[in-house]
Amino acid sequence: MIAPTYPRPTAEEYAPYYGQYIDKVPDGDLLALLESQIHSVKSVIGSVPESRAQHAYAPGKWTIKEITGHLADCERVFSYRALRIARADPTPLPGFDQNIWMPPAGFNDRTLANVLDEWILVRQASVALFSGLPAEAPARRGTANNNEISVRALAYIAHGHVTHHLGVLKERYL
Repeated sequence: MIAPTYPRPTAEEYAPYYGQYIDKVPDGDLLALLESQIHSVKSVIGSVPESRAQHAYAPGKWTIKEITGHLADCERVFSYRALRIARADPTPLPGFDQNIWMPPAGFNDRTLANVLDEWILVRQASVALFSGLPAEAPARRGTANNNEISVRALAYIAHGHVTHHLGVLKERYL
């Protein structure tokens, strides 16, 4: 089987808010970029000692463990949306409030290595999903959080969202 291609989505394929993430994705083979990003995340987050993993740069901000867990949560949401839309499910998908999700997640009760391993597994599952879709699936559109979105936009958002948070980690935490 040949993996589908993922040309950069047009602005009509996603809500304007997501442009900040899509714009962070470099040109190239998106599937390879998603796969290689695993190594970037392991390099940055994997270098953080456990003694620093609960550091937050200001009161009320997430810890490094929580950011890592947030990446896993969002990866799941983006992939689930992509799956439903790729399968031509017309059901509008709900939004989610990341701030409500954080307290019950308990990321700070786990080791950073464990939370990072979870994100890696979730990303690998996303790559498998995006690689295994039929050729026409990346262009399919559906509704998520009251906005039209395409499968390929969700794939780009997954990459750009991680890039965004790696930048925040480097600028404010490390």
